[in-house]
Amino acid sequence: MATIAARCPSSEPAMRHYFTIVSQEIRSLLYSASTYIAAVLFLLVMGFIFTNILDVYSKAPQESPPAVMFFQLYWFPVLFMVPLLTMKSFAAERRQGTLETLLTTPVSTAEVVLGKFTAAYLFYLMLWGSTLGFHYILHVCARDVRYLDAGPLIGGYLFIAVSGLLFIAVGIFASAMTRSHEVAGIFCTTMLIGLILGVSYLADLSVLNQDALHPAKTAVDALQIAQHLDDFTHGVIDTRQILFYVSGSTLALIFSILGVEAKILNS
Repeated sequence: MATIAARCPSSEPAMRHYFTIVSQEIRSLLYSASTYIAAVLFLLVMGFIFTNILDVYSKAPQESPPAVMFFQLYWFPVLFMVPLLTMKSFAAERRQGTLETLLTTPVSTAEVVLGKFTAAYLFYLMLWGSTLGFHYILHVCARDVRYLDAGPLIGGYLFIAVSGLLFIAVGIFASAMTRSHEVAGIFCTTMLIGLILGVSYLADLSVLNQDALHPAKTAVDALQIAQHLDDFTHGVIDTRQILFYVSGSTLALIFSILGVEAKILNS
């Protein structure tokens, strides 16, 4: 990456550097074993989930369309897919000493962070996009339009795209904080568990039902990602929820930039 970025003259627009980094990061992901591990595990898990959904529908009619049930377990593949896609973003380069070399070229830390984030996010979308094939096969084989309800399907994939901004940004932040990609993966998984499952656990605590803690209860309820998914799949698009993911990913990327610069200064 350092070699390609170094060829970009400082007089060229900053966006040229950004697109160069994105293209190189995509190549790096294509050559990374963890990318293929994430892809294979993801498709196996989602295929297994989709098969079980079909089994449920074959035994008894259900009130919800298959798409709603399909997205309810989105968190499970996210917990291993996001760390595998992002854990080497900065950790591997810092350990190899190539990050400092890259940042001596006419590129800013922000361009590097955004380039790595964009490449991982595009792969994240590509993997989820591949699951559209499951729904298409179901539509072709069942020949029943009720199994391919466009509303929950569009809402579910929109949720995946919006929430993915925050999840990938968290992974980039975790990688920027350490030299070890194993530690980055564990750190990322821990933060994702806190975001996805931890907030839901807090919302169910009876202690928050007290009148004095009503503001805290309201805040926790608004941060429940499971509730966001339910709203999206039922056609309720709340701009406050979109703002939560956009602002959260922005903050995570800003902290990533600051973390990378701080690590370089300390070294």
